[in-house]
Amino acid sequence: MELIQNFSLKDYIFLIFSFLFGSVFGSFCNVCIYRFPIGKSIISPGSHCPKCNNPIAWYDNIPIVSWIILLGKCRHCKAPISFQYPLVEFLSALLFVIIFLRFKYTLATLVYCVFCAGLIIVVFQDLSTWTIPNEVTLLGMPLGVGIGLLGMFFPNQGIRLEGPFEAIDGIALGALIICLLDLIVVLLMRKPGMGFGDVKLLSMLGAFLGWEGVLGSLVIASFIGSIIGLIVMGYYSLFRKKLNEERQKNKDVESNEDTSYPVDPAEAVIVFISGVYLLARILQFYIAYTEKAIIPEEILRGITLVGGGGLLFSIFIAIIAYYVWQKERKGKSIESQEEIEISLESHYIPFGPYLSIGGFLYLLWGPEIVSKYLQVLSL
Repeated sequence: MELIQNFSLKDYIFLIFSFLFGSVFGSFCNVCIYRFPIGKSIISPGSHCPKCNNPIAWYDNIPIVSWIILLGKCRHCKAPISFQYPLVEFLSALLFVIIFLRFKYTLATLVYCVFCAGLIIVVFQDLSTWTIPNEVTLLGMPLGVGIGLLGMFFPNQGIRLEGPFEAIDGIALGALIICLLDLIVVLLMRKPGMGFGDVKLLSMLGAFLGWEGVLGSLVIASFIGSIIGLIVMGYYSLFRKKLNEERQKNKDVESNEDTSYPVDPAEAVIVFISGVYLLARILQFYIAYTEKAIIPEEILRGITLVGGGGLLFSIFIAIIAYYVWQKERKGKSIESQEEIEISLESHYIPFGPYLSIGGFLYLLWGPEIVSKYLQVLSL
């Protein structure tokens, strides 16, 4: 409240502009959310009703306002228009305003508005189709490295990264964590844990927020996911009898399933490469700071031993996973290999929305959250 009271006329004008620009960007996000999963171009054809295929006029395509005026229906065929459309537009506008309030007149405002738009697409597509768009994550990784370069040349512009290597470190750590967790679950429980889209999403967050952002986003996402998971578990406990009946029906089907390890060799390769890269970075960090003597040698040695030991463990898991995959591959025919592929419908955990929320919160208040967390630990 005090922040708004100190606003000048220029601040209010840019605040309104941020809301309007965000709502327009939200309209574009709606196009991406609808067309990415079905493989359609986001440029052509223009906006049209999916029921009657009539093109939508400009005055019916005004973000938020047109949906209210049309009462949520198509002007031509009166087919209902999903509430998701004004919701995404309003949410995008709200996030753009928050980003402006946080970073003000800096390059970071433009950069992180685009970043938030990508997260909105990820959240709503993951919730509706249980897939995370490669168009966002794979494009976001090199974009994050480029933003690291901006942070290096423009250090006072609010950008979280101070160089491209911070973005690369974040990409490597993000890919390593999710792939490693999934491989461990596969090797111990013989079923996949998370979708490969989460790997690319956490890597993209690392590209924008660095390796600290990967850890911070993951902790926040896990905390939020745990709370929502407990609520969902409590809700479904009311229908336990019905769920038990469904499990009993599927019991015979489950007993006939292949018990092979559904190891994804790509994950093993990613864990190995990321582990080797990060191990080299830790050794470089140790050598650089030992010469400068900025950090006590005992702390440096502890960081190097713990981090290096964890990365060596990761490389060891990657080698085992690849060996298991090779063994399974040799013992299976081409037809039966299809049976050990990961089934997203059976085991996928929609963790993308939680990761996106975690990344957004870390973007806004990452250092403050870490500081408070360390204070709590010290108590």
